[in-house]
Amino acid sequence: MCKKINIILCLCMALLHGSAAPAKDPIKALIVTGQNNHNWQASSVILQKYLNESGIFQADIVISPPKGEDMSSFLPDFSAYGAVVLDYNGASWSEAANAAFLEYVKKGGGVVVYHAADNAFPQWKEYNEITGLGGWEGRNEKDGPYVYFADGKEVRDSSPGAGGSHGRQHEYTVVSHTPRHPIMKGLPAKWTHAKDELYDRLRGPARNMTILATAYSDKSTGGTGRDEPVLMTVSWGKGRIFHTVLGHVGNEAEHPAIECPGFIVTFLRGAEWAATGKVSVKAPDHFPEK
Repeated sequence: MCKKINIILCLCMALLHGSAAPAKDPIKALIVTGQNNHNWQASSVILQKYLNESGIFQADIVISPPKGEDMSSFLPDFSAYGAVVLDYNGASWSEAANAAFLEYVKKGGGVVVYHAADNAFPQWKEYNEITGLGGWEGRNEKDGPYVYFADGKEVRDSSPGAGGSHGRQHEYTVVSHTPRHPIMKGLPAKWTHAKDELYDRLRGPARNMTILATAYSDKSTGGTGRDEPVLMTVSWGKGRIFHTVLGHVGNEAEHPAIECPGFIVTFLRGAEWAATGKVSVKAPDHFPEK
């Protein structure tokens, strides 16, 4: 797998070559992982490679204790980083870790919510405000409305029902709704994303949230028949949050979703925007257009 990831990364970095000057002092990024219903052992390493080889970031990984073990010693130093990438969906952190994370975001820390991290901590009010939308783990109408697009407009639907589902994995078209946002600027209005899970029926507080892009959840694949959010931003305190539901990594030998150039480019742009409010990674000349 590592050899294949190197090839994918080289191709994507070739697309990005010359688009961003290497930072004199790379932005420090922290990938938080260790528990997940997905293959975090693979995804965290892949994300770290993308960040480190971008020329913009220097990324570390912090691994929590395994599920069922004492979490009191798990206290990442969030304040030492410009961006925190959440690749975590598991047991609750300690009160000290929760407080440190909220203080980090409140003071302007950047956060990337990656894929199943929006499933985590259903009872943690502030975390759900930071992610904007989430699913599974008992979420329902008490946690906020469904948010999706219909006829090109955002809909907030407070009808009762469980939060979070997805049909079978497939390729789908990502549609940009904010072409002027730094993360989306210069990217195609529509592009084809590689085979991936397409989260739907997400619901949550959705405050101070902007949906950057959606994808149609086709009923033929087990979806909702609605345009569901796949990329979004949230502001909380002084912090900037980039939330991507893309990039599934399971236990299969192949990981097309996280290796898709569309994922890589939006992930790097989103992480840089979360950390700095700006994006230096230009849109590649070659992109998986529709």
